Amino acid sequence: MVAPGSVTSRLGSVFPFLLVLVDLQYEGAECGVNADVEKHLELGKKLLAAGQLADALSQFHAAVDGDPDNYIAYYRRATVFLAMGKSKAALPDLTKVIELKMDFTAARLQRGHLLLKQGKLDEAEDDFKKVVCVWDAELRELRAECFIKEGEPRKAISDLKAASKLKNDNTEAFYKISTLYYQLGDHELSLSEVRECLKLDQDHKRCFAHYKQVKKLNKLIESAEELIRDGRYTDATSKYESVMKTEPNIAEYTIRSKERICHCFSKDEKPVEAIRICSEVLQVEPDNVNALKDRAEAYLIEEMYDEAIQDYETAQEHNENDQQIREGLEKAQRLLKQSQKRDYYKILGVKRNAKKQEIIKAYRKLALQWHPDNFQNEEEKKKAEKKFIDIAAAKEVLSDPEMRKKFDDGEDPLDAESQQGGGGNPFHRSWNSWQGFNPFSSGGPFRFKFHFN
Repeated sequence: MVAPGSVTSRLGSVFPFLLVLVDLQYEGAECGVNADVEKHLELGKKLLAAGQLADALSQFHAAVDGDPDNYIAYYRRATVFLAMGKSKAALPDLTKVIELKMDFTAARLQRGHLLLKQGKLDEAEDDFKKVVCVWDAELRELRAECFIKEGEPRKAISDLKAASKLKNDNTEAFYKISTLYYQLGDHELSLSEVRECLKLDQDHKRCFAHYKQVKKLNKLIESAEELIRDGRYTDATSKYESVMKTEPNIAEYTIRSKERICHCFSKDEKPVEAIRICSEVLQVEPDNVNALKDRAEAYLIEEMYDEAIQDYETAQEHNENDQQIREGLEKAQRLLKQSQKRDYYKILGVKRNAKKQEIIKAYRKLALQWHPDNFQNEEEKKKAEKKFIDIAAAKEVLSDPEMRKKFDDGEDPLDAESQQGGGGNPFHRSWNSWQGFNPFSSGGPFRFKFHFN
């Protein structure tokens, strides 16, 4: 007799579902047969359905003779033998099916029943174990341990999730799932699973200790992301630094924190810091699209256009449909082309992220330095005139928000070539047209009057 609680006794509760699997496997398994064998199989199937067992058996005999390695032919012939009550004749065919296709659940299940009827309990149980293993919590947990040791945690999680449903109050499975998610860097799923453990046993020591750690980390990350959404990048950076201190032993949290800090520095227009930390991320993950995009933006601020283009192109290789990457690449290419012409930031000697006050201050200083009245030599005066006009043009563009945005996007608002239907550059005119112009009249305390010969 089969002992209660054994594998064979547990089969009864899942047998209806197994029959569905058998039908699906049976119907979908035909492949790789030649035309004659396929005809015999199809005709035999119709005869079997019509109850013409002897004729069906003849067709399956022919199919086996035509292709001795066709496991479907053996399986259908065994089916006919069983329908005719010839179980001894069916058993060799089922064994041949399993030899040809070891994972054919339907054949193994049928053979297990025949062996059970013949009193061969050990052999029958071996077949049933192989069929029922997907519903056996202990076997699932054992395989999960193997996956963990083989370095395949996601496969382990899949088995442990099944085990958590197959066995009541399986706190151990929930605990292991939570720790695996945590090691993978998925703090939210880790928190969700450890809560399931505590629902079953609120005094579970390991689950409670793990819960406190995950909750603390999760709170820091959520807080940091909220600060980023609010544009408080310095505070967000501090939070992510705390994340790295809270969990220094799992590399995934360190690299993700650095990735977000890289983003914060880039958005906060701290290009030097952004380039440094983004580069650290890319040393570990060369194809990290987020770090590539953020470092490219930092390179743009630093006017390192070739480097920015290279990062955008690398990012585009891994995500060609990202509109932000496409627009960033186009902008970097425009700025590179523009830098080869006239750069108003360089003319005034200010950074691209300079405030308006810095721009005005730099302009006043340079306008005073390069005013043509300061030069007596004719050649030096002509040079100063050109310099002074460029300085005035730079101030005009960079102090006007709309014109500055155009320039930042790679379009020179004073360049006739970049303006549709534009005329000449309004600043490309003779020095005489600037006589009497007061470069210090924009709200400053200075008032100068220049006299010309």
